[in-house]
Amino acid sequence: MDRLKTDETNPRGIPQAKFIEKIEDFIDPKTCTDDDVSVFLKELQVRLQQYQFMEENKRNTLNNLNTKIPDIKKTLDMCRFLKSRKEHDEETIDVNYELNDTVYSTAEINVKELDSVSLWLGADIMMEYPIDEAIEMLEKRLQAALDNKAVTVEDLEYLRSNITTMEVNTARVYNWDVQRRKALKAAETTS
Repeated sequence: MDRLKTDETNPRGIPQAKFIEKIEDFIDPKTCTDDDVSVFLKELQVRLQQYQFMEENKRNTLNNLNTKIPDIKKTLDMCRFLKSRKEHDEETIDVNYELNDTVYSTAEINVKELDSVSLWLGADIMMEYPIDEAIEMLEKRLQAALDNKAVTVEDLEYLRSNITTMEVNTARVYNWDVQRRKALKAAETTS
């Protein structure tokens, strides 16, 4: 039985942390042993680690999206630029493009005959698209990435709140146990 389980979750199914208002609802102070408290503290620690693991995964997702979104925007802007030059009946344009992080090159593009673009899709895949189709696809990818980022940020805030709740729960149980032990020791010395 998982005594920390709640039926409440966020829209992605992440369970809400249960705030422990009364420790006595989880541990009977009259019959509890040091082992009972230790087991409960371990349960709290396991749940806390689960939230921290989910938070780390969400942070990695957010970092990936923060890298991906500017790349999609840059590619989309370039496709729109090429389309606008073609619509203005320009013959050629000179562009500088990035070969890698520190090396750039110049190219002359015959815009009049430009009907398609090749897009790097990742995983060693490059595909050629008609320019309008490329713009449409990039707009959808950008919107999906922005939506995913919003959901990820929402999940991170939710997880942060749950982590705080679990840290408070752990501290409260620990402090409760310290008080319980003091009371037991005081009762032994007065007997």
